[in-house]
Amino acid sequence: MQKIRKVVIPVAGYGTRFLPVTKAMPKEMMPIIDKPVIQYVVEEAVDSGITDIVLVTGASKRAVEDHFDYNHDLQNWLKKQGKNEMRERVKKIADMANFTYIRQKGPYGNGTPVLNAEHVIGDEPFAVVWGDEFFTGGKKPRLKQLLDVYEKYQDPVLTGMRVGKEGTDRFGIVDPVAEVQKDVWEIKGIVEKPGPKKAKSKIAAMGGYILPPEIFEILKKTKRGKGGEVWLADAIAVLGKTRPMYIKIVDGAYRDTGTKEAWLKTNIALALEDKALKTEMRKYIKSLL
Repeated sequence: MQKIRKVVIPVAGYGTRFLPVTKAMPKEMMPIIDKPVIQYVVEEAVDSGITDIVLVTGASKRAVEDHFDYNHDLQNWLKKQGKNEMRERVKKIADMANFTYIRQKGPYGNGTPVLNAEHVIGDEPFAVVWGDEFFTGGKKPRLKQLLDVYEKYQDPVLTGMRVGKEGTDRFGIVDPVAEVQKDVWEIKGIVEKPGPKKAKSKIAAMGGYILPPEIFEILKKTKRGKGGEVWLADAIAVLGKTRPMYIKIVDGAYRDTGTKEAWLKTNIALALEDKALKTEMRKYIKSLL
């Protein structure tokens, strides 16, 4: 069994929902309190045992690369100021993994950046997570939970989340075969936003996957779908016809930052969990009601 060492994180999107701030700043660098979103995503992967971070970037994404590099001038200045704890915190960002950067080439869509990483991944199974969402609060990091399932079954694993009726109109909902262990289901496929009447379950497929290298050949043959884009979900659907596929209902809180509302909610939620901020934040929120 090959140990999964690599994760692909697409970060090439334009971030149009956050314009004009994303005109010059990547949306992945939007702060959640004092850390950019992408750092939370990378830390989750590293805490799961991933050693190689493959970031598929685009134009105006240089800040993402700079963030995970050393800044010796800043580190030396912090040392002179006696701010050694902060210096170590800044240095650790570059130390925590091996980083590879690839420029996205090809049609728009979230399948293209995965295919762009083929030469780095090779013939190894690997993980994919998105650069604008992560999970907190679980007993294990989200990606570690998926890796544990993969190690047992050796087949593709997706991130799952239980939803209510309204969720069936918002997310792709899985068509389950059977629950093979607690919170792990073998699935037939995913139906995009079926609605409560047509939904086969109340398990939504979220971002975050463990995939075999065979996905690359499928992506090469995947035609452009919705919006004229190449979608990873379409390739995964084809993959699921050739081998078993599983979904793990993740233990943890889903943190979305892909819209203004979601980004604000995530900031508030994590501020209320922060020991240094929660008391003042609660007082301020109460003052607004």
